[in-house]
Amino acid sequence: MINSNSRIETTILNNLIHNEEYTRKVIPFLKADYFQDFSEKTIFLGVNQYVEKYKSVPDIEALTIDIQKITQTEDQHKTVQEYLSTRFVSFSKVDEQWLLDETEKFCKDKAIYNAILDGIHIIDGKSKDQTPEVIPSILTDALAVSFDSNVGHDYMEQAEERFDYYHEVEDKIPFDLDFFNKITKGGLPPKTLNVCLAGTGVGKSLFMCHVAASALLQNKNVLYISLEMAEKKIAERIDANLMNISMEDLHDLPRRMFDSRMEKLQKKTEGKFIIKEYPTASAHCGHFRALHNELLLKKQFRPDIIFIDYINICASSRFKFGSNVNSYTYIKGIAEEMRGLAVELNVLLVSATQTTRQGFVSTDIGLEDTSESFGLPATADLMFALISTEELESLNQMLVKQLKNRYNDPTANKRFIIGVDRGKMKLYDVSQKAQNDLVDTGQTDATNLEDRFSDFKI
Repeated sequence: MINSNSRIETTILNNLIHNEEYTRKVIPFLKADYFQDFSEKTIFLGVNQYVEKYKSVPDIEALTIDIQKITQTEDQHKTVQEYLSTRFVSFSKVDEQWLLDETEKFCKDKAIYNAILDGIHIIDGKSKDQTPEVIPSILTDALAVSFDSNVGHDYMEQAEERFDYYHEVEDKIPFDLDFFNKITKGGLPPKTLNVCLAGTGVGKSLFMCHVAASALLQNKNVLYISLEMAEKKIAERIDANLMNISMEDLHDLPRRMFDSRMEKLQKKTEGKFIIKEYPTASAHCGHFRALHNELLLKKQFRPDIIFIDYINICASSRFKFGSNVNSYTYIKGIAEEMRGLAVELNVLLVSATQTTRQGFVSTDIGLEDTSESFGLPATADLMFALISTEELESLNQMLVKQLKNRYNDPTANKRFIIGVDRGKMKLYDVSQKAQNDLVDTGQTDATNLEDRFSDFKI
């Protein structure tokens, strides 16, 4: 006898058999695991297999034959056949929107229920290939279950919507460096992965610390994750930058002056800055997601921007290092997981990567000089190289070269110079004279709108 809790399951299955329009809408979101009753699960499997193969709903006769192939014993087949013949003889149509809403609720409830059971299974040590760190990810996936009714953008009918999109002011975190704002059209948006490429000691961490300090002064919440340097070492660089004092002088600063500068800094910004250190190659996006949730719970801290120093020494949540996985797949996997995390948490993510040995001595670094995996630049939204030479070092300058840019034309301002104050961990704009013979603006001279768009033809 089927209990009252199975009524929605019966309604769903009945409509899967008799209502083709409904079936096409919901079949991608339904799973066999959502049906606990053996007969219901078997009927769903039969319907699902038929729809996948023939792209239409099965009639009762075809479904009966398919179910006979799925069931393993005569008793099982008899049980399912009896359920099918008694429950689905008649069909009465119900309000479609109500049915879609109830089906979506059913899927969400079952996904969460199954996720909780999986979590208990993992905690009890009954899972061989999963650890408790993946539990937040499992629950997040379950909570994200929803029906997406969007079937695509209608180019003609949604032209007005597209025009509004072109004129939306996108939420971005701007740089305090002029040329970086130019190449990104005003800063970096959330849900993106942005990567700095440089050789050892050139300035990857310096760049990230400077941008982190700048974001803090813009009242943004900053989370800095380090897998290479101690938390206090990162904080030391941020202090030098924000207090405008060299790291050497920082250690000689009297307590009274230090407290005074910190007090002034606290009045300047409403943002918070959290630094978290993990052992090298020990943490992956599952740990970072758990940290994000823990900070939200314990400190009511939700980051606007996350720095990961740096991406190559993270672990992958999907691949085990050294288990017949090459470096291309492994690092690409990490990059994909990090970008997925940025989208999931709706944050801006900034990281860095090393150059190859050849790239370390090159004065014209390219994407091919990315160490370990070319899959990283394939995943990143923005990627640029920091290049240093003896001549540039003597001038306290650094060359920036765009390698990949989804925000703007990468050939515009492809190379430019920025100033470096390594003692204070600061970057700054240099005079236009320093940019001569380097910057390819790639911009049109036409400033009048009519002139700029006069060559439009259909």
